[in-house]
Amino acid sequence: MSSLGTSKGILEIAKFGVYLAVPITLTYLVATDSQSIKKLMGLRPYVVYPPEGPRPPPPEELRERAREIARSRRQE
Repeated sequence: MSSLGTSKGILEIAKFGVYLAVPITLTYLVATDSQSIKKLMGLRPYVVYPPEGPRPPPPEELRERAREIARSRRQE
């Protein structure tokens, strides 16, 4: 006996169609409008960077500091 002919089978098919149609329709409506995507992305920041700290010294300055430390250790 097939359940497609009964009202319960038709109801299940209709529910399945709604379960598929709602997310597909909403995805299409949101994805095709660039303004709504920007609005949704602005609601919650995904990446929050910490404030920028002091920059490290350039490599030349680090080398000079290392030479000074080496000289002071040799003198001691």
